[in-house]
Amino acid sequence: MNLFGLPLVLIVLLLLSPTLSAEDSGAFPGVRALMTEQEYRDAGLDKLTGAEREALNRWLIRYTAEDSQVIYNENEEVIKAVEEQEILSAILPPFNGWWGDTIFKLENGQVWQQRQGGNYPYRGEPKPQVKITKNFMGFFRMELVANGKTVQVKRLK
Repeated sequence: MNLFGLPLVLIVLLLLSPTLSAEDSGAFPGVRALMTEQEYRDAGLDKLTGAEREALNRWLIRYTAEDSQVIYNENEEVIKAVEEQEILSAILPPFNGWWGDTIFKLENGQVWQQRQGGNYPYRGEPKPQVKITKNFMGFFRMELVANGKTVQVKRLK
């Protein structure tokens, strides 16, 4: 596997990783901390020296900052992978909107939770259709299909 085969989400997380955990000291954790042991071995990164890993980390940061958005918007393989991550379902009743940490139980059996603050009172059909998509940074957004209202979510089940 070459470096261009690394998932785009992994690359973006390299920049965001210090903000993802309150327990972080703010130090960049590097590619090793962002992968499972198996992913790390499968990519052959366990064979790199410390200096080579540092060079890879610097390259990933530069790539994310400068080039990743172009590939996200223009590369057919990346566009297809993003589209395949779309989830279509319906929220099971009762549903009255979201209020900061709302849990959404979907018809397909998945359970999602509101990830960011914000309120939206809902007065529509009792079982609204939703579309959940993942953005280029690896975070999920749920959209009410009928009116386009969106909320950031994380999957619980």
